[in-house]
Amino acid sequence: MHTILLCGGSGQRLWPLSGSIRSKMFLQLLPAPDGGTESMLGRVCRQLAHAGLDESLLLVAHQEQAALTQRYTGSRYPVIGEPCKRGTFTAAALGALHLLAAGKAQPEDIVCIAPADMFADDGFFRQFHQFEDILAASQAELLLLGTGPAYPSEQYGYIVPAQGDSGVYAPVLSFAEKPDVAGARELMRQQALWNCGVFASRLSFLLEHLERLGLPAESAALTALYPGLPVRSFDKEVAERSTRAVVVRHEGEWSDLGSWDTLTDRLPSQVIGEGGLWGECGNSQLINELGIPLHVIGVPGIVAVASPDGILIAGRKEANLIKDILMENSAKEMRYGETGWGSYTVLDRESGGPGVVITVMLTLLADHDISERVCPHSAKTWMIVSGHGEVSVNGHASAAAAGGSYTIARGQRHTVRAFSPMKLIEVRISEADDDGKDYG
Repeated sequence: MHTILLCGGSGQRLWPLSGSIRSKMFLQLLPAPDGGTESMLGRVCRQLAHAGLDESLLLVAHQEQAALTQRYTGSRYPVIGEPCKRGTFTAAALGALHLLAAGKAQPEDIVCIAPADMFADDGFFRQFHQFEDILAASQAELLLLGTGPAYPSEQYGYIVPAQGDSGVYAPVLSFAEKPDVAGARELMRQQALWNCGVFASRLSFLLEHLERLGLPAESAALTALYPGLPVRSFDKEVAERSTRAVVVRHEGEWSDLGSWDTLTDRLPSQVIGEGGLWGECGNSQLINELGIPLHVIGVPGIVAVASPDGILIAGRKEANLIKDILMENSAKEMRYGETGWGSYTVLDRESGGPGVVITVMLTLLADHDISERVCPHSAKTWMIVSGHGEVSVNGHASAAAAGGSYTIARGQRHTVRAFSPMKLIEVRISEADDDGKDYG
């Protein structure tokens, strides 16, 4: 069986820590077995490996996050990049076609599609080993994994199984996508399951859906069409159209950690970062990525989250409303981002005078580099704050260490490589605010 891990999504509900550049699966917050912390993506990959499911694992991410995905998985697994975000069906199809084109899979092989941003126990992933036998025994065209709902959630989709079958699997009667609370309660009375977003089928079944939609069954051809494709979800395009689907019930732990309310229950400490909770602050959570203290006094049941992109103070149950607020203010630029080589923080931006002056803190990982680039409309200065490495301008390399300063004129080729972890300040003067927005 081949496993395709979908690494898309922005996680706006976890703003200001997550967004379009650093999505929620990269947040290094979950407790790890070694006593440290790990990301959702790192946790899922670790569990797949522990279950013996990583030998044929393929990760599909947006092309701007492909290098970051490799960084958070230690470059242990192949990663392919989508040109645009076009939904879970399109991403799954691209992954399946890649396996087919690379000769790693045949049409009759079983392919399992799973999201990278979930939290489940180890038994959840061990169940994947049953999928091939269940598909054969049931003669189903599609298998889904569901779990019993803990409460009437409006954030999850539901699967309604046939009743009276106490076996390993049950036929699927219908689906319901994110109902209101009253609808969720009714679905729970029907013994509906939360849809965990895990699907298994023969690769040929996905090819049939591509043919139905008039899409090519070849990865390069599908990639070329990406910009003009609509967003298509796997649930809508495949699961809800299936006439022979079965669901396997998971009895253990599962959550997609898609809200501050669900994520905070999994964190190792009530306070992460500088600051503290004082007085009556029961059921509150503080996460602070800024270098200045944040203190909460006598306010229970809230999340207080600070990052370079903003500060959120919200009741745990109401924090999901941030997604609607962000949709109304989508034009605002991210101030913090992560890349394959490290991270960057926009410290200041001033317009006027000779142009736009942007000040950025760049943090490079050891043995990583910012790829060589040319900025035809901007000049910049790099000032090394810490660490050591090498700066190259127009092919001329110079040793770089704390206190060093390097000036790069418009149109000059330049790059920096870190031999140890490095921090540098970049001050860029651009003719227009169009140079250097992408630090990847």
